[in-house]
Amino acid sequence: MAKSKLMEMHNVGIVVESLDSAIAFFSEIGLTLEGRMMVEGEWAGRVTGLGHQSVEVAMMVTPDGHSRLELSRFITPPTVADHRTAPVNALGYLRVMFRVVHLDELVTRLMTKHNAQLVGEVMQYENVYRLCYIRGTEGLLIGLAEELEAK
Repeated sequence: MAKSKLMEMHNVGIVVESLDSAIAFFSEIGLTLEGRMMVEGEWAGRVTGLGHQSVEVAMMVTPDGHSRLELSRFITPPTVADHRTAPVNALGYLRVMFRVVHLDELVTRLMTKHNAQLVGEVMQYENVYRLCYIRGTEGLLIGLAEELEAK
């Protein structure tokens, strides 16, 4: 029997209330909408353990084509918990971090166009990165990191 091996990380799932707002926000960061569709029926509920479900899904892909965010809006069953405003030291999934260029310009644009809020400060880690956390659309915690050029 062949041993399994990891090939790649395909996507990270994020549940949102408004797919349109989330698509606009992640498009502003630089992801592209790869597709949008309804996922419903017994087969999907058997995968998630939720039973019959109806979910609208949008797949966003990074410019290199290797990473994706699966944005989901549950119609049925309704969402039962909200972890979006949990602090960075809460248990569970924390945030998605993106490597970007022109960090300051992007943060300003996200704050202006999408009401994003800076969580702390934009900080520099040694001579490697400038980075920050923001609360984006619907309060989602997003990390942004700009790689510094070696000098």
